[in-house]
Amino acid sequence: MSAHETGRCYEDYAVGEVIEHPLGRTVTQNDNIWFTLLTNNTNPIHFDAHYAAQTEFGRPLVNSCLTIALVTGLSVADMSRNAVNLGWDEVRIPHPLFEGDTVYAQSEVLELRESRSRPTQGVMVFRTTGYNQHGQSVLVFRRTVLVYRRGHVPALTSRPVLQEPS
Repeated sequence: MSAHETGRCYEDYAVGEVIEHPLGRTVTQNDNIWFTLLTNNTNPIHFDAHYAAQTEFGRPLVNSCLTIALVTGLSVADMSRNAVNLGWDEVRIPHPLFEGDTVYAQSEVLELRESRSRPTQGVMVFRTTGYNQHGQSVLVFRRTVLVYRRGHVPALTSRPVLQEPS
């Protein structure tokens, strides 16, 4: 058995291409509280239901950094499995995400260009939109990645060798 490239390479993308990422992710109360506490975010809008009930939203909001992480994660298999992240720009949260919502994502390739300093990679800029089960946009961002060209993806050879049971 041999290792092979997985995911898409620079040559596999086209400007204007829209990719619907196939998986969705339902956000639980535990996800939201865990992430909020893990990141030391002390805004009670994320973990205090009594406090949140008194706000215009009426219930806890999903931590926006968790929303960014989830939407980015939903896009990885299609957009950046073979890439290095260079950054996010123009991050917008048009509608809140709530505990119990399911988030989905789609991306559109905006720009492809040669890397001047890395001939084995190219630069891709894309816009990703996260949306909930009602089709409401909960997150929009532009992301720039450095994508490997075909034949230059690092091999997945650092895995241990499977030993037969004795």
